[in-house]
Amino acid sequence: MKNIYFTTLLFLLSNYILAQNNSELQQMYDDDQSARMVKNIDWTILSKKDKEREKRVFEMIEAGEITTGKDYYNSAMIFQHGNDTIASKMAVEHMKKAINLDSTINKWLLAAAIDRDLMRRDKPQIYGTQYVKNDKTEGKWKLYTIDSSKITDEERKYYNVETLEEQIENERKMNLLSLDELIKDKSFKQIIPIIKSEHTKGINSLYNVGEDEINNFGYQLISENKNNEALEIFKLNTQLYPQAWNTYDSYGELLLKLNHKKEAHKNYKKSLQLNPKNDNAIRVLKDIE
Repeated sequence: MKNIYFTTLLFLLSNYILAQNNSELQQMYDDDQSARMVKNIDWTILSKKDKEREKRVFEMIEAGEITTGKDYYNSAMIFQHGNDTIASKMAVEHMKKAINLDSTINKWLLAAAIDRDLMRRDKPQIYGTQYVKNDKTEGKWKLYTIDSSKITDEERKYYNVETLEEQIENERKMNLLSLDELIKDKSFKQIIPIIKSEHTKGINSLYNVGEDEINNFGYQLISENKNNEALEIFKLNTQLYPQAWNTYDSYGELLLKLNHKKEAHKNYKKSLQLNPKNDNAIRVLKDIE
């Protein structure tokens, strides 16, 4: 009886171990993503690192160390940043396995992997996830050639991909000049009127004064210990984008930090009203109340 119990225990334990996400692969994924979050990327260095990560993933495959849906998702992302059809094919295969093992995984990467694989093979993409910027596009971002007849917008939405109309708008936004360029060498008193002016231009604006860009500027000011200036920027963002839940969340965060609890409460409530799934607002409001 003891031997049967011990064997069963070993079997269950081995299955438990196998079911754990690969921590080394997770770190590789994190490194892959963080390397793409910095300004002025040195693509020569990054390409070398990408190749090293790709080589290590192949070793993990050989050793049977990629087993969970999360593992396959992480490895698919690393293959997605390869530079040949071998890597792009692997990205597609691993994303399909990831989704088969875990249906909750973000399916966008499968659409992106399929599009990039098609692009690597000089074929039109079908979802519309790939943009290119080179001499042929005169240094501007352009949506890579797409066969729009293969996939419907409903299918795109299922894979968390923008509709065809949204992709056109996305291309326009990608070619906007940064907020840094707009406010360069300007005093803070000049900045808010300039942002407001550019915002009123709508699609005719040459600069990116979108919600996220303004929000990031606010956090940049906080990192420079310019909390009062950041407060004005966050407030401005709620005025320019009154239906964006995150603007109120960020504004409330700084108000609370500066001990303006009543105003913070008001903005977190507004954020939660716009996005009932805002867990951060739920948690903070519970603490305040």
